[in-house]
Amino acid sequence: MHTVLVYTIFVKNITLSADESLIERARVVAQSESRTLNAAFREWLEQYTARAGGGAAFDALMRRMGDVKPGRHFTRDEMNER
Repeated sequence: MHTVLVYTIFVKNITLSADESLIERARVVAQSESRTLNAAFREWLEQYTARAGGGAAFDALMRRMGDVKPGRHFTRDEMNER
């Protein structure tokens, strides 16, 4: 007996505008990488949004560190305490 699992991912279509020759060159590049232009764009979109996520993660860290009071200068002895 075989078990077959099917995962469904819902995607949304979008329409983009670009110069026709640019689109054609992008298709050629994607084809040379054995993938579709659609797959290349999805990869780019993931990388693009990951960059923005880094800023959100930094902001969340700074909020969590709200009780930390910077600015105090430690003496040499304090810095070398173990």
